[in-house]
Amino acid sequence: MPNQQEITAANELLSFIYDSPSIYHVVSNLAKKLDEAGFEELAENRRWKIQPGKSYYVRRNNSSLIAIRVPEGEADSFLVSAAHSDSPCFKIKENAELRNDSYVRVNTEKYGGAIFSTWFDRPLSAAGRVFVETENGIEERLVRLQDNLLIIPNVAIHQNRAVNDGVALKANVDTLPLLALGRDDVSINTLAAEAAGVDPEKVLGKDLFLFCSERGCLAGARGDMMLSPRLDDLACATALLRGLMEAETVNQISVCCIFDNEEVGSGTKQGAGSTMIRDILRRLVTALGKDEEDFQILAANAVFVSADNAHAIHPNHPEYFDADNSPLINKGIVIKFNATQKYATDGKACAFFRSVCRKAGVGTQVFFNRSDLAGGGTLGSILSTVLPMNTVDIGLPQLAMHSAFETAGVSDYLSLIKAMTGFYEA
Repeated sequence: MPNQQEITAANELLSFIYDSPSIYHVVSNLAKKLDEAGFEELAENRRWKIQPGKSYYVRRNNSSLIAIRVPEGEADSFLVSAAHSDSPCFKIKENAELRNDSYVRVNTEKYGGAIFSTWFDRPLSAAGRVFVETENGIEERLVRLQDNLLIIPNVAIHQNRAVNDGVALKANVDTLPLLALGRDDVSINTLAAEAAGVDPEKVLGKDLFLFCSERGCLAGARGDMMLSPRLDDLACATALLRGLMEAETVNQISVCCIFDNEEVGSGTKQGAGSTMIRDILRRLVTALGKDEEDFQILAANAVFVSADNAHAIHPNHPEYFDADNSPLINKGIVIKFNATQKYATDGKACAFFRSVCRKAGVGTQVFFNRSDLAGGGTLGSILSTVLPMNTVDIGLPQLAMHSAFETAGVSDYLSLIKAMTGFYEA
């Protein structure tokens, strides 16, 4: 049974996820936490003044964020961690409404590898950002439409007798959410404008996504499981940042990255495959009065923790897993390995991270894919090609990855916070 500290941390995570329905809300809410902790925001289009002993953060596209703590003394390496802000979902198209005499539906396209069927028959809504015309120019505003606004209804078994035998689902037909009944004149654009506090004609652009509007909860006979949307990867993102903020200052440059677009390959200006981390750390080092060779030395000595949730062995389908190399929920942080470098962990980085976890009193487990099954990739290999670093891929064990509602462990979450606090004090 989890203790009170573990329960409190888990409930804080669930509240954060509920309050962060889009990537833009995620980064905005993380930035507020950094502001409260005394971090100063830097803008990429302004000159920087960096002082030893101070803490900073930079946003790009308002969907990615890098936070940095600069030591008082001379640093000889970067301590870097990274997670991602995005999760598989559906993005709303520009001309969204599909109307007939019976229904108003919303036209969407899939974002990332969602398990489509888990989005059916759940209360959904839409959130993101809109760009509005004002007297002072174009302004970006975050919007969250009312909870329980939309639903994707299943076809009843009476009309689809093969529904339990496996049905091919089409993103242009089966996953379009229902907004209203009859020939209603309601529109997503009008609702988004209302949420932004402007007339619809003032909305010049928008990035809106569906989200599951159910609040996460603790579950299980002993209350030791978390059920929530977007545990992958907001559990890691929030734990990494807490570790950075709670660690005692050491003579290393501590860096925490939260990247967008991991679920679609990271190849964007705000993704892990972009120049973002290299741009920001190079500028930081230069602003501290160091040169390019100093930057290269810091990078060569760097240690990088790539944090993206891992697959716990499934209770009904253990045959999909390598029996001797698959983790269990609430048994510790997972270190992930893959010979083809889907995960970038090597023995050196693994040893360092295990040492950190032991000092923090935190258990570790391992994950290998079953050798004949290809697994998913993550940020480790991508980011370590942008900035060559000793890399370990880790995550929290969970079930139902990429489902609309996922399952993870209450105790594991606090373990990651403790481990990352220890990492930044290493």
